[in-house]
Parts: sequence; structure tokens; C-alpha cells
Amino acid sequence: MKVINWYIVREVLKGSFVALIVLLMLFNLFTLSDELKDIGKGDYHLREVFLFVILTSPTVVYELMPSAALLGSLFVLGAMANNRELIAMQASGLSVFGIIRAILLAGLVLATLAVSIGEFIAPDAEHEGQMLRSAAQNKQVVMQTLYGLWLREGNAFINVRQITTENKLVDISVYELNANYQLTNMLHADQADFISAGNWALTEIRNTKILGDHTQVGLKKQAQWNSNIAPELLNSVLVTPDNLSLYDLYGYIEFLQNNKQKTLVYELAFWGRIVNPLVIFVMLLVSAPFVIGVRRGSSVGTRIIIGVLIGMSFNVFSKIASHLGLVYDLNPILVATLPSISVLAVALYAIARIKV
Repeated sequence: MKVINWYIVREVLKGSFVALIVLLMLFNLFTLSDELKDIGKGDYHLREVFLFVILTSPTVVYELMPSAALLGSLFVLGAMANNRELIAMQASGLSVFGIIRAILLAGLVLATLAVSIGEFIAPDAEHEGQMLRSAAQNKQVVMQTLYGLWLREGNAFINVRQITTENKLVDISVYELNANYQLTNMLHADQADFISAGNWALTEIRNTKILGDHTQVGLKKQAQWNSNIAPELLNSVLVTPDNLSLYDLYGYIEFLQNNKQKTLVYELAFWGRIVNPLVIFVMLLVSAPFVIGVRRGSSVGTRIIIGVLIGMSFNVFSKIASHLGLVYDLNPILVATLPSISVLAVALYAIARIKV
């Protein structure tokens, strides 16, 4: 029986990886098509486009894993059913639930891979990709460090310690150099608010001019600051669920709660991350009723269409539940798990009706 079990596991994995590659190529083609429209914007050229697509691919792989598992298992197990391999396995003593157990063992491998990519590769790669895209399009050198965000604008070096929203900066320092790279002016502001393209409003300003052997300090409550820092660039470095791992999400939720800020978006992302690997098992269970006990004449194409419809319906249902959760402030655990629990119930009902 071990030989048969490992054969099923190997074939399901093979089919899932093929489906994953095909889906990834399709999604990346759509992304590439969208990004090509922005070529020539700033320093955003073909090289940057391909780098952006590559860096955002791990996130796409993580999100596509459940759909790939469903399509791959439908294709492979459907071929086995058409070739009467599943009937032969049952005749040799392997039960229906033994076949399902082998399918779920393949799911364990896929779930482990998904968690590894989603936790250790995708967040950093996604962040780097968004940073690269925004920095290239806005023609600005950007570096994020433990001491905040650093940008270069001409001969000025700008340090932003905190970004509360894409239109508001906190604790800003501007260091201006002359042609000989000597420091000539230092400006510090408690806050900067975006007004319009190229214009920011500074509050609580301290300006220090360096004049040879002495300095001149000026204080202002408010002043206008002419800078081409784009809000789109700042948006790429804001903390978003896509560029946080599960551990970082948990820590950030605690931080927001301690500061009396809203956390629902991040809580939904947190529980979504926990549920996503489990969705792989649900999708594999969904595939079982379509191949076990189904007559031999069912075409592979029909099964794939069914799989696509199920996958699309599940994704739409998940997004609707997520939006409703945000609008009506629903329990994040319920919102994250309800679609999977609903599909799981239907799958288990369908499996129970399989004639052994």
C-alpha cells in the first residue's frame, strides 16, 4: 500500500506544480502587460519591469497555491479515474478514504511549501519590488534603515523617521550639501503634510545654516517645503499586510492596539495567513468527489472547467466576506474561516455520498 500511496502523492504534487507554473505565467503576463504601460516614467525601464515581476512572484505563488492544488489534483486524479487506476487501487484493497488520505499527504507538502514562501520569502521580496518600482518611477534614491527612510533629492539628503499615512510624515530632517559635498544647511520639522505635487507644509521647524566657522539657527511654526517626494513613493514603504510575515503581523497588531489604533485590516490579514495553508487541504478534498466513483467517460477538460469555477467562486466569496467584515466590523476569525468552512462542509458531504 505504501507504493500506491506514494504514487498518488507524487502524481498529485506533479500535477499541482504544473498547474502552479501555468497559473503563475498567466498572472505574470497580466502584470507585465500592466507594467509595460509605465515604461519611460522616470527611470522605470524594461529591466525594472522584469525585476518587479520577479520580486512580486513569490506573493503570487503563495496566493495561487490552493487553486493550483485543486486544478492539479483534478487533472491528475481525473486521468487516473479515466484509466481505471483508481478502480484498480480499490480492488487491491485501498479504500476511498485511503486514497483521500494520500491526497491530503500531498497537501501537507504543498502547505509546508506555501508557509515557507509566505513567511520567509514573499514579504521581503514584495517590499523590495514595490520599493524598486516607486523609486524608479519617481527618480529618487530610496533606502530604508533602522533609522527611518532615506531619500536623495539633488544635493539634499532627506531622513523620514515615521510615515503615518502616505500624505503625512513625522520627524523629518533635511541635510543640504554644496558642490564640494560640504554640509551647508540642516532643517528639522516635526511634521510634513502633502499639499499638492511638489509642495509640503512643515510644522515646528528648526533650520540651521552653517556659515564657515559659525552657525545660524532659525525657528518657525509653519513653512512651505518644495520637494518632489511623491506620495506614491511613500505608499510603497508603508506597513501593509503584503509585506509582513505572520510573526510581524502579530507584533504590529499589538503595537496598534497599544496605541489605540484600528487593527481590523491587519487582523483579517493575520487570520487569512493562518487559514490559507489549510485552504489547500480543503481544495484537495473538493477534488475527491469529482474523480472517485465518477464514470470513466468524464473528460479532463470538464473537470478543469469545474475546478476553475470552484476556485474563482471561492476567491470571490472570500473577497466578499473580507469586504463585509471591514464594512460591518465583523469578527476577523469568523470572516477568515467562513468561506473555507462552507466549502469544506460541501466537500465532506459530497465525499460521504461516494459509493464505496
